[in-house]
Amino acid sequence: MKTPLFGPIQMGNLKFDRPFLFIVLIISLLHANSSVRAQEHSVAREWNEVLLEGIRNDFARPTVHARNLFHISAAMYDLWAIYDEQAAPFFLGQTVDGFTIDFDPESLPAPEDIQAAREEAISYACYRIIKHRFQRSPGRAYIFGLADDKMLELGYNPNITSTDYQSGGAAALGNYLAEQIIDFGLQDGSNELINHTNRFYQPINGPLVTKVPGNPDIEDPNRWQPLTLDLVIDQAGNVIPVNTPPFLSPEWGQVVPFALKAEDLTVYNRDGFDYWVYHDPRTPPQIDPVNATGITNYQWSFSMVALWSSHLDHHDGVMWDISPGGRGNVNIENLPRKFEDYADFYDELEGGDPGTGRNVNPHTGQPYEAQIVPRGDYTRVLAEFWADGPESETPPGHWFTILNYVNDHPEFEPRFAGKGDVLDPLEWDVKAYFTLGGAMHDAAVTSWGIKGWYDYLRPISAIRYMADQGQCTDPERPNYKPAGLPLINGYIEMVEAGDPLAGAGGENIGKIKLKAWRGPDYIEDAETDYAGVGWILAENWWPYQRPTFVSPPFAGYISGHSTFSRAAAEVMTALTGDEYFPGGMGEFVAKKNEFLVFEEGPSVDVTLQWATYRDASDQTSLSRIWGGIHPPVDDLPGRLIGVDIGNAAFDLASQYFSGGPTGIFDRPAREQIAAKVYPNPASFDQQINVEIDRPDTEVVFELMDLQGKRLQMQKIPAAQLQAGFQLNADRSLPAGTYLLRISGGNWETSKQIILK
Repeated sequence: MKTPLFGPIQMGNLKFDRPFLFIVLIISLLHANSSVRAQEHSVAREWNEVLLEGIRNDFARPTVHARNLFHISAAMYDLWAIYDEQAAPFFLGQTVDGFTIDFDPESLPAPEDIQAAREEAISYACYRIIKHRFQRSPGRAYIFGLADDKMLELGYNPNITSTDYQSGGAAALGNYLAEQIIDFGLQDGSNELINHTNRFYQPINGPLVTKVPGNPDIEDPNRWQPLTLDLVIDQAGNVIPVNTPPFLSPEWGQVVPFALKAEDLTVYNRDGFDYWVYHDPRTPPQIDPVNATGITNYQWSFSMVALWSSHLDHHDGVMWDISPGGRGNVNIENLPRKFEDYADFYDELEGGDPGTGRNVNPHTGQPYEAQIVPRGDYTRVLAEFWADGPESETPPGHWFTILNYVNDHPEFEPRFAGKGDVLDPLEWDVKAYFTLGGAMHDAAVTSWGIKGWYDYLRPISAIRYMADQGQCTDPERPNYKPAGLPLINGYIEMVEAGDPLAGAGGENIGKIKLKAWRGPDYIEDAETDYAGVGWILAENWWPYQRPTFVSPPFAGYISGHSTFSRAAAEVMTALTGDEYFPGGMGEFVAKKNEFLVFEEGPSVDVTLQWATYRDASDQTSLSRIWGGIHPPVDDLPGRLIGVDIGNAAFDLASQYFSGGPTGIFDRPAREQIAAKVYPNPASFDQQINVEIDRPDTEVVFELMDLQGKRLQMQKIPAAQLQAGFQLNADRSLPAGTYLLRISGGNWETSKQIILK
């Protein structure tokens, strides 16, 4: 009998169909029964649950939360490792990227109870870092309440703030490490000081107004385009107070990584800023609007997203076996490495990949039972589940929930790499979290470094752009342009006279139409309506997403979901010593007409099933194509890079567990210099003077408010600095305190400046 690892959970009269809802219930129950807590979960697991709940109630920022997961996991690991005879800590007593955290283990008082000291130190460190990292969160009060309650439940006094671990014991040690990690984070390249705001990146394209047909104003169809919506709600359910969200973390490649190496790195420069690109996948397929010939890789890739949009209706009569016997089992050797070979990997018209499934569950010796469901239900559930929905812990956090459920499986034995003795819960958890956290952080640094540099557009921009161009298949037919959409009978066609889409006056004759998901305009009540698939004008194409979200606010290439998921799958395979889920099966049940968020469905119960962690990862990647978020050219490089990231993270973490690594990559740090800025305070009509001793040809000045919003930017030749400049010549800024960042070359400095 299969154990539903991700299935609905029945407790009394309550049933929870989504993992994160069950986690919330766990937290509530643990508050009421600490004896159950002590028997079931380590203190590391308990704080990980608090952190995940914090992420669900913050803004949906995968990069920021991958970093939070890693830093807090590293703190937990360090405070376990310092009491271990063999393991080496990551932060304590180490120099990470030029930042040294002093620590004298000889001066640490020997505790009477090592386990109690570990738990106490871990609790104080997690508490302090969570309180710091979520202080600007929209769910701040709720998150802080969870953290306060957890401290009190565990019997600790949150008011102990001493960092003198030589005399203050475990609590002070936890506070000390938290303080040091917080300081490290303020200079690690993430720009946390001003809320991770972009410093240099500016989009080249004006925004696409999604409610208006087509994409008439795009300047470069190879570059990312912001989206303007009537209302923006992120994947965590937060209303965003701007209608055109900016690019999230395009400069994240400069953030200090975990296991990424110098030989992985390529540095590019655009507009005076260095974009750090690890595992460079090279330029994605481009389109030349004038000189394109035939169907380019660009046109094939984005048009396949439109084709797969036709798979999102459960009434099309297509039934699939979605069990591990019918899906999955793609060998990494079958992943193509060249863009030209991608078309052979995907089933362009029917959907899916070359996976043929598995005949037998190796843990039971029995065949996997077939599960036949409508393809349109499977694809919609896939798109919604792996997107994490409106209460998201983001992709890196999602894989932590999967790790936690694996840990809770009755057949799981926590042996490191599947060998040796069964580890106690705390040792297993800190090692597993540290390893997975490092991989998720490196996946964010890598994929967003690539996103920032290559700045590649999303399917909604590309498909609507090509629709405006026309068709690229037949020069002898009307509306031909080299950069148009390819015509595919039954899927992508031209509107002819007499077509229902032709318009009252025939104004749409000659335009391109798609057989696709019809979009949110066909849904009035998400509880009872579903849009279905039908013929629509290509200029109105919409991804399978909410009208308040549409697409994530950052470039597509490469897919963060593919990178996160494959890196996590490699880590979990290595950690457990088994590529299979415990019992040979992982499951999640989506109940009929209860699971989908923005339209009714699925029409039947759908149980997502995975034999292996890699199968789950591959399913994640496909979900993003059906969801209209990524084309194939975003997906496959992410999978391949994820393999390298996951393996490197596991290898490096293993070295720490066995005494410490050698040859750690220490990137060149940006030098912090002294600068004289005067007068300060200054009035609106005064000239600002800056004195620095640097020969750079150009100096960049950025004026920001104290919330991190950039208000002005100026680039001034170093030779003209003595002439000064005026920050507020047009009197557009009110009097107040601002942050002035000055940078150039490989140096920077920041000054608070007061405008009168």
